[in-house]
Amino acid sequence: MSDMRLIVAGAGGRMGRALTRAIAESEGAVLAGALEAPGSELLGKDAGVLAGLPANGITLSADLWALSKDADGILDFTVPAATIANVAIAAQRGLVHVIGTTGLSSSDDAVIKSVTNRAVVVQSGNMSLGVNLLAAVVKRVAKALDQSFDIEIVETHHRMKIDAPSGTALMLGQAAATGRGVALDEHCVRGRDGITGARQPGDIGFASLRGGTAAGDHSVSFLGPFERLTLSHHAEDRMLFAHGALKAALWAHGKKPGLYSMADVLGLADI
Repeated sequence: MSDMRLIVAGAGGRMGRALTRAIAESEGAVLAGALEAPGSELLGKDAGVLAGLPANGITLSADLWALSKDADGILDFTVPAATIANVAIAAQRGLVHVIGTTGLSSSDDAVIKSVTNRAVVVQSGNMSLGVNLLAAVVKRVAKALDQSFDIEIVETHHRMKIDAPSGTALMLGQAAATGRGVALDEHCVRGRDGITGARQPGDIGFASLRGGTAAGDHSVSFLGPFERLTLSHHAEDRMLFAHGALKAALWAHGKKPGLYSMADVLGLADI
């Protein structure tokens, strides 16, 4: 099979540049296009140079329809509005759409799901192998421990992150809720301030820290009578997310239409 031709959305951003480097460092894929927001001062710049690589002749463009003419997939770690704008074009062109964008609303997710009867979408709050293994373990532990063990999730990210809790924290919270057999929306507690009263049994708590250049730290604690168990993951470089996204795209190439997750990519869906 020939190399998979990939477009990087948000190619001028930190994650977009990491994705460009990941493609250059890997076999089986080539950069077919670099997408950037309309009006960006980076439009027309060389994607390779922006990523700290030699010039590759792929310049940043705001026209996904034109870029996607000869592409097989798109790696999309942007913002909700941009991702939703890309969904219809990606589906119409038959692109594999790998979505790592966080902060998506339930209505955004519904738009994404609406195209998966005719398009291949891989969507995850985190593309890391370690994080997805962590989610599988959290689900098992939550199932094994009853409500005498309280669940608290703490995440830390760099100062520039614009959404909270992180998509990864919510993914871990969903894993815990699934393990408990409850709906996360009904048991989610995001931040505490003032006289809050005692903690309610079954709550799944979230706390978000922001500062510095942290790529992403997540911990899930199960706090019970006289003991506590903490499971954690620490990201050291955003390249791990880029390589995970590339793995997802290559895995999804040629799959039948549907909505997939990194658990599917890694063979963890039945855990």
